[in-house]
Amino acid sequence: MGLSVENQPPTLVVMGVSGVGKTTVARLLAERLGLPYAEADDFHPPANIAKMAAGIPLDDEDRQPWLLALADWLGGRVAAGTGGVVACSALKRRYRDTLRSQAPATRFLHLTGDQALIRSRLAERSGHFMPASLLDSQYAALEPLQADEPGLELDVAQGPSDLADHAARLLIPHHPRPVNGDSA
Repeated sequence: MGLSVENQPPTLVVMGVSGVGKTTVARLLAERLGLPYAEADDFHPPANIAKMAAGIPLDDEDRQPWLLALADWLGGRVAAGTGGVVACSALKRRYRDTLRSQAPATRFLHLTGDQALIRSRLAERSGHFMPASLLDSQYAALEPLQADEPGLELDVAQGPSDLADHAARLLIPHHPRPVNGDSA
């Protein structure tokens, strides 16, 4: 007999617009909870990366195979009993529904912040295919978590370590693994 949903290692998606720190916070959260980590950008097909690098926003048709691959990864973590953390924009409700299709108990951490702060972070970032010029399109597409979606919203004015600690305590209050060095 399998573990109940409450006793399974969690599946989490750290979401938000480009530049909020999804990757940094998701890696820290995965580390604190002892969970596998995946970066959604690694699941994009080359055509999507080329389109974004050219400053062209992706449409829903572009995103569908990408979201299904991420859903498969999350579902695989549930099937393996490991849980996992993904850094993914997950800007729209229907995208989050797709992500939960293979892992229904997935919870979301929506990182938010002042647009001027996020824009300045993007301007300082190098080596990423997502140009700052697409930030406005991401904010236009963003649908914040709705009341029936499991998760929470945190402002990135806090540092990444504080965000990961706060998220671990609020999203996974009874997780059996150590959180931030605690013994259990």
